[in-house]
Amino acid sequence: MVTAAGRRARAWCEEWNRRHPWDHNAHHHRWIERHLPDRIGTALDVGCGTGDLARRLALRAGHVTGLDVDPAGIDTARRLSARERDVDFRCGDLLTADLPGGYDVVTALTVLHHVPFEPALRRLRQLLAPGGTLLVIGVYREETASDHLLSAVAVPANLVVGTVKTRRRGSAQRPVAMSAPTAPAGTTLREIRDVARRQVPGAVVRRHLFWRYSLRHVTPPDAVP
Repeated sequence: MVTAAGRRARAWCEEWNRRHPWDHNAHHHRWIERHLPDRIGTALDVGCGTGDLARRLALRAGHVTGLDVDPAGIDTARRLSARERDVDFRCGDLLTADLPGGYDVVTALTVLHHVPFEPALRRLRQLLAPGGTLLVIGVYREETASDHLLSAVAVPANLVVGTVKTRRRGSAQRPVAMSAPTAPAGTTLREIRDVARRQVPGAVVRRHLFWRYSLRHVTPPDAVP
């Protein structure tokens, strides 16, 4: 019963979001910024979309590379970042893209559910420099009673936040950053934690409001990719 009710509430909430869109990803930019190291030489933003997070990272990093499989999103990111000297964008797949690695920071914002999770997390770890920081915000498939309870709490909170953000923006028009294709989550939080223990031992995984989780990992200074 809880599951059925939660699914109905989630479906209603998604329909409301289509009518009053607000960027759930941008809502988590501050979490990422809070966990950035003091010094960042190079950073990689995986699933960069139109480049919002990459441009924010460029305020703290020497150079930022944004990676995305969507050519239209990359074109938009390049156009919006034309005046940015320290940001470049590449169109490619995380698992096959030719990237130099050795990044001080790697971010992945609501993108890992589009690719096989364990190979993707392994690849993200391999792209880090020793002592590098991995910051992930993702979506998970609800499984437990606590998952469904938090989902129920998120519905009214989503309405309040969405209403406030839409009014501040002065328009119900869909933000440019929300133009990328979406997909449902296929991995549960339990499965995410199991994979994290294997691929990024010691990573901190937390469940968040608005159907998200965070993963934070700092590689040892003497780590070998």
